Amino acid sequence: MVFRFLQKIGMVLMLAAWSFAAHAEYAWNFPKPVTPMAADTLHVHNKFMIIIMVIFVVVLGIMIYSIYKHRKSKGHQPASFTGPSTKAQVFWTLVPFAILLYIDFILMGIPAYHSVLLMQDTKNDAEMVIKVTGSQWRWQYEYMDGEAKGIKFVSNLTTPQEQIENAADKGEHYLLEVDNPLVLPTDKKVRILLTANDVIHTWWVPAFGSARDAIPGFLRETWVKIEEPGTYRGQCKELCGKGHGFMPVVVEAKPEAEYNAWVAEQHAKMSAASADAGKEWTKEELMTQGEAVYKANCAVCHQADGKGLPPTFPPLADSKIVNSPNFDAEGKLMTDSHVDRVFNGKNMMPAWKGTLSDSDIAAVVTYERNAFGNHMDDLVQPSQIKALR
Repeated sequence: MVFRFLQKIGMVLMLAAWSFAAHAEYAWNFPKPVTPMAADTLHVHNKFMIIIMVIFVVVLGIMIYSIYKHRKSKGHQPASFTGPSTKAQVFWTLVPFAILLYIDFILMGIPAYHSVLLMQDTKNDAEMVIKVTGSQWRWQYEYMDGEAKGIKFVSNLTTPQEQIENAADKGEHYLLEVDNPLVLPTDKKVRILLTANDVIHTWWVPAFGSARDAIPGFLRETWVKIEEPGTYRGQCKELCGKGHGFMPVVVEAKPEAEYNAWVAEQHAKMSAASADAGKEWTKEELMTQGEAVYKANCAVCHQADGKGLPPTFPPLADSKIVNSPNFDAEGKLMTDSHVDRVFNGKNMMPAWKGTLSDSDIAAVVTYERNAFGNHMDDLVQPSQIKALR
């Protein structure tokens, strides 16, 4: 009977080996670590796996030996005693306890404690600070100091809707591609501050060895020091709502010279956007930019056709707010108007004043008021939004 059992085990292992050979590219381990935290975590994980495997093999070996050696077919009879002496019971309880205590606290506890200390060391030697804000279902990045101070943008999923609906072949980075990746320099310790606007999100990049919850009303911390240039992908792994699977994280790590060039480019774009806010825009210009802003930031909640998902995400089509005036006769912004709702937010609606530029807000409001069957036929100029600040 024991032989047949071992024979079945062997067959299962052989079938598994054939299956593994057919899937040679299957990833067995963590992604290649590119930060000190990830490398330390992988080292601790591998050490733990060796310890656990040794315990498993020893215990399983004793069990198999005992079953085979004392099987009934060899004439062994069940013991008639009710139990060993109290001293023996105490001894054979304390010996395994001491062994496991040594394994848990010395062989496993000390490396784990070192890893925890490393994860919590967010302030020492940090060379720059990034603020990351999660919201349904996008990330906002803000550079808090250094040459990049003032750079702020939103990172949205860019996987085509056709792929999501299975109307087109999936891309190489399906659901893991964005319009604006976070750009960081290599070989610099970056302190990351995390928060959220609505519900709990998690900023997670496997190659960095870190996953940290972003909680509304709190600032939490983690850090990265990327040692190799490249593009690294992750996603929110908290169940943050219906769009949870559409909230990727993409980080581009660049050498310092390339990073500095990117910073200069972003400042130039910000200057151009500020200049655009002072000019008079045509309706066609506002509608074109507004449609792009809407698709990138608003469609995930209000849907591509503007019909929303009531009652959580109200429709924009035939909306009372969208089809009401924004400014009174004196040019003052009316409370709870369309512009006010986009600019300042309300309830689940985030305040876009801290995320979108003046021209983006003016464009998307104009677009919404003249799309989805709405025919207000009025314009909102970036200069009007700029005046609200």
